[in-house]
Amino acid sequence: MKTALNVPLLLRQLVDCLVLTMAYVMAQETLSFFQHTTSHHPASIPVWCISMTTWVATGLYLHLYDDFRSRPFSYEFMAIIKTLLLHICILTFTLFYFFKFFYAPRAFIGIYSGYIFIGMMVSKILIKKLFLRIRMRGYNMKNILIVGAGETAMNFHNTIATNDHFGYQCVGFVDNTPNQTLNGKYLGPLSSLGHILENHEIDDVVLAIPESSREETESVIVASEKAAKRVKIIASCYQHCTSTVSMSLFGAFPVITIRSSPLDHSGNQQFKRFFDICFTLFLLITFSWLFILIALLVKISSPGPVIYKQERWGLKNKKLTIYKFRTMKINSEWNSDGTYRLTTRNDPRVTWMGKFLRHTSLDELPQFFNVLKGDMSFVGPRPHVTPLHLELQKTVQHYMLRHLVKPGITGWAQVNGCRGENERLDWQQQRINLDIWYIENYSCWLDFQIIFQTIVNLIKGDKNAF
Repeated sequence: MKTALNVPLLLRQLVDCLVLTMAYVMAQETLSFFQHTTSHHPASIPVWCISMTTWVATGLYLHLYDDFRSRPFSYEFMAIIKTLLLHICILTFTLFYFFKFFYAPRAFIGIYSGYIFIGMMVSKILIKKLFLRIRMRGYNMKNILIVGAGETAMNFHNTIATNDHFGYQCVGFVDNTPNQTLNGKYLGPLSSLGHILENHEIDDVVLAIPESSREETESVIVASEKAAKRVKIIASCYQHCTSTVSMSLFGAFPVITIRSSPLDHSGNQQFKRFFDICFTLFLLITFSWLFILIALLVKISSPGPVIYKQERWGLKNKKLTIYKFRTMKINSEWNSDGTYRLTTRNDPRVTWMGKFLRHTSLDELPQFFNVLKGDMSFVGPRPHVTPLHLELQKTVQHYMLRHLVKPGITGWAQVNGCRGENERLDWQQQRINLDIWYIENYSCWLDFQIIFQTIVNLIKGDKNAF
């Protein structure tokens, strides 16, 4: 049993050592080629041994060799990045303090790290595909016993049955209530669990009974641990969880966060705020002349103030006042009966200058000051006016989740064509879904992509801007 479990781990570690060896030799040869020196160095073999030992040790510490069979490759990718960064730090310290005469350590580490990254990415993808083929043929499978035969248990069984690449197979079900629909996989009641564990080849016990059955839960855990089996518990709130679910310890209590975001971390928040300030100041200084020109044209186009202030809703559902260049005739946003009047295509209230500003999104420029104040971010979900905000709370699913982060001047929904006001419920739901996707998948690179696409849309004009 142990051999079956350790062979994949040993294979992955051996492949990593082979990749490190090839990367090491290629880095030496590359450096000697450009510097016209010999690739042999007295410290080469000790440094190579230290590198391999360090990689395997840090990989084990940072969960690089965890079983990723039921998780997307992005999890393994992050483990590779973390292991590589720590490996570089340790190797740099080693070379500079213990191998001071090692030739060109800075250049070598840079080249070596580049080869490691490429080699690890290729090898991990190939190994993942190899194990997938092996599991599809019935090898390297894990046998699980499901305790429970209710809805949760059946949904879990259907998940592993329809995803062969996960590498799990169900030995059977244990439940106090016999279920005739289990096609012969019902093995007995909870009282016979110990006997079942002794007579079947089982790797893990999956507990899928209601949380209210605490005595039964405890008896299952005790019996499983006596048989040296791992116990995995399906949380009763699983149906509410999303792909970004996370778990943490609050004292001694395991706490499940059903939705998490990279912006929950203070480091990402600080970086985003730093970028907002620097980028906004750069744009304000660079295009200060444009602000003056637009202000003059707005003033000429129709009587009234240049800047239009409007109440909207932002972070934590708090009110904020946003600034825009005025694009409509004054006092024209409300109907005679007191209801809010949405903007429509070819709206007669929009001035000739306003049409240009809206088409190019230049009417949003004064919101740079909202960003500097901290009310908004450069990239984020667009805030809605109060009447629409109050309406969408009641009609659009998950609408309020967009208020977990600061609103933005531009956003993922806007660059994907969901902009402007629209009364269609399905259109609004699509827009909110895109906003939530951005919140749960935030990265600085995604922000750069959105900003770039916004600039492209600004230059060519957006057909949905009116």
